[in-house]
Amino acid sequence: MDISLKKQLKFTGADQKEFYAELRSRIDQYFNERGISKHANLEMILKTIVMVGGYLGIYLSLLLIAPGGILPWILFVVMGVALAGIGMSVMHDANHGAYSSLPWVNRLVGYSLNLVGGSVFNWKLQHNMLHHTYTNIIHYDDDIADKLVLRMSPHTRVKGLHRFQVVYAFLFYGILTLYWALLKDFIQFARYKRIGVNGQTAAENRITLARIVGAKLFYFGYSLFIPLLVAQLSAGMWITGFLLMHFVAGMILTVIFQLAHTVEGTTHPLPSEQGTMENSWAVHQLHTTVDFSRNNKLISYYVGGLNFQIEHHLFPRICHVHYPAIAPIVEQTAREYGLPYMENKGVFEALQSHVRTLQRFGRAEVEFG
Repeated sequence: MDISLKKQLKFTGADQKEFYAELRSRIDQYFNERGISKHANLEMILKTIVMVGGYLGIYLSLLLIAPGGILPWILFVVMGVALAGIGMSVMHDANHGAYSSLPWVNRLVGYSLNLVGGSVFNWKLQHNMLHHTYTNIIHYDDDIADKLVLRMSPHTRVKGLHRFQVVYAFLFYGILTLYWALLKDFIQFARYKRIGVNGQTAAENRITLARIVGAKLFYFGYSLFIPLLVAQLSAGMWITGFLLMHFVAGMILTVIFQLAHTVEGTTHPLPSEQGTMENSWAVHQLHTTVDFSRNNKLISYYVGGLNFQIEHHLFPRICHVHYPAIAPIVEQTAREYGLPYMENKGVFEALQSHVRTLQRFGRAEVEFG
């Protein structure tokens, strides 16, 4: 079912709105008392240089040098790790407007998404508009829509194959970025026009489509076609390495995003017949989102604060480098108002919870919540 076939949703819970107002006040106070910006700091700028520079440096070394033995395969794997890092730690903040107070800086840094082969325009519609507004609401949040043989919500039809999805899910996770680069943006572009999520005029959409095509030509031009012509590595090795890089990047990106919403404890609420949700928007985020590995500095650095998903969903325009500091404020305020604040202590704990959730969604007898 498409969004256009359903009523516009309205978040209610008027008695809950005091929570978010108080929380915003406390977060503002934190930044004002310290005289610091909510946007990128030196740490974030250095991280951007490391992530983007590391990716391009490995690319150039593979392009211009023909390392022997297993070194090329190791470099393609590391390149996939760097590619995922750009997606999580650089372009994500920029395309939320969290990187800088200057829109042109956010636009410039946000175009690092083109290094993955994606479209900024579609990403903002799917992620900023749909996922962040309608988190875990079926038919509205594209992130939990069923994907081929994967069932990601308790509110869709169970198929026989779904009972095995915990076995094959991670294989499909690994093809995410390649699918994204090849097909996803064109499918989304057509669908978002059809259902009204894309509100541009026909003339504007022609320009947008040309930009998407241009981004794809740029991506496959630099990452595949030019190397096949000039790289010192054989064509077979480069193509295989290119696929390996995407598998690594797709696996990392998909798993990290799943650990915040498709885990135990989160709810998948349904709107009423009148198109209203039971909770306010902010309280809805607390019920549908889980943090993980908050005390692991290496994880926090690499995944760009995506392990602080509660903070990110409540304050998407604050740069992720500040999430470890404001998380205790968010948790304390939620506790004071008797609201949930969910956390898995480590990556392995969160991954186990995700696996159990895949198993649960693979069965028909699931509790709808």
